[in-house]
Parts: sequence; C-alpha cells; structure tokens
Amino acid sequence: MSFLVELLVSGVVLGLIYALVALGFVLIYKASRVVNFAQGELLAIGAFAAHFFLVTLKLPFLLALPLALGFTAVVGYTLERVFLKRLVGQPIISVIMATIGLAFFLDGVLHLTPYGAGSYGYPSFLPEGGVTLLGARISYAQLLALGLTLALILAFGWFFQRSTLGVAMRSVADDQMAAMSLGVSVAKVFALAWAAAGLTAAAGGVMVGTISGLNFDGLVHIGLRVFPVVILGGLDSIPGAVVAGILIGVLENLAAGFLDPLVPGGGTREVFPFLVLLLVLWFKPHGLFGTEEIERV
Repeated sequence: MSFLVELLVSGVVLGLIYALVALGFVLIYKASRVVNFAQGELLAIGAFAAHFFLVTLKLPFLLALPLALGFTAVVGYTLERVFLKRLVGQPIISVIMATIGLAFFLDGVLHLTPYGAGSYGYPSFLPEGGVTLLGARISYAQLLALGLTLALILAFGWFFQRSTLGVAMRSVADDQMAAMSLGVSVAKVFALAWAAAGLTAAAGGVMVGTISGLNFDGLVHIGLRVFPVVILGGLDSIPGAVVAGILIGVLENLAAGFLDPLVPGGGTREVFPFLVLLLVLWFKPHGLFGTEEIERV
C-alpha cells in the first residue's frame, strides 16, 4: 500500500511539473496557433539561471526563484521580438520551423556554458526527511514542488480569467481580427505569450532541480515529454494541460513501478503514456478538453 501511495504522490508531483511546462505550449498555441519546439530549452535556461543565482551569487531561494522566472520570461519575450515578430502573417509551418531552429540555437548557446555538460544540484535549503502518508515517505522537496506548482497554476488561472491582460490574450486566441478591432495589440499579446511560456518553463525546471538535480539533456527531454500532455489535454486547453499532466505523470510512475520489473530491459515508463494517448485520441481526436473546430466549405 505504501509503495502505491509513493508512486501516486510522486506521479502527481511529476504531472504538475509537466502541466506547468505544458502551459507554455498552450499559451503560445492559443495566441498564435504555433507549436513551440524550444520549450525544453527555455526550461533548461530557467533551471540553470536559478542555479547561477543560488550557487554563484549565493542568493536565498526565495529571491533566486523569482529572479530565475523573470530572467527566463525576458528571454522568451526577446526571442519572440527578435526572431519571430517578422514572421507574423507567414505560413504556420514557417514559424514552427523557426522554433525548431531556435531550439538548436539555444542548445548550442547552452553548450558553450559550463552547464552544457555534467550534472548539477541546488544547495540544500530544506530539512532532511519528510512526512509520512499512509506509510509512504514524502520528501520536503516533493511537498515544496507540489505547493509551488499548484500555486503557480492557480495564479495563471486567475490571470486569464480575471486580469485585463489575460482577457486580452484570450480574445486574441478566439479571434485575432475581432480583438484588433477592439484595440488589442496582437503583436504585444504574442510577445507576452512567449514571456509567459518562459516563466512556466523556468518554474518547471526549478522544480525538477529541487527534486532530482539538473542535467541539460534530461531537462530538454522533459520539454519533449510534455508533447503527449499537450495533445492529450487539448492544444488550446489550460485545464486540459493540468489534467493530462497529472494523468501522464501518474501513468509513468505506475508503469515504472509495476510493469518495468516484469519486462526485460524495462522501458514501459516511456511507452505506456503514449499508448494511453493513442487510445484517447482514437475516441477524442481533439484531446480531452480541446476545442473541436468545424470548417464549412
């Protein structure tokens, strides 16, 4: 029983991290109908920025975290302004290829830094041990990640439902021409969507570093692992990203705990979520919460 609880709790924590990173995909897609293939690199930038603030500058975690989030948001904003602004109005495939190019560009830049190779960890700022739930041991790092990710997801939900800027971003996602006629700056919304994507990616990267340490290839891999979450939840659905993230995280852990020991070489953790994804898309091609678009010709 305790083993199952441990798998479920760690799966929920992992799923919420997936959900945070997936929010960046959803925000950019909702605003511009573009899939961002550089999200994993933004995640790595945010995680290593936090490491720089914590280790090199020796700042406290409560100061290093917002600085890392803000820095990565600025990086996302700058990438959109410098590389993607001129592609507004061009075929979507051109913009998607540009994001793939950005991913390789950021890969190269990060490999020029000390963080491009090797593994790193954040200084210990939490007490050792954890709490016990139904016989399962839950570390303080997992509890911190759980609390912070939930707080950030709720904050983003409030932002899009209540704030003026959030409503403007939703209006652009629904109808760009109508939003422009009401005085909404579509170009500004695109840039802010990239800034928000950088912020959510950085938050996910910091949570990964807090729980399991930092490795460049591992962080970028998480950015790719989020694709099933986005597709399963629905490309344009924020609640879908949260639900699908938790579902994928739990399925990965359950497969690793119960199926991997039965399979020579393991690997079911990598495959099982995609199997579930295919089964769901068979019945709901637009994902669990995606908007079904009907075109009349």
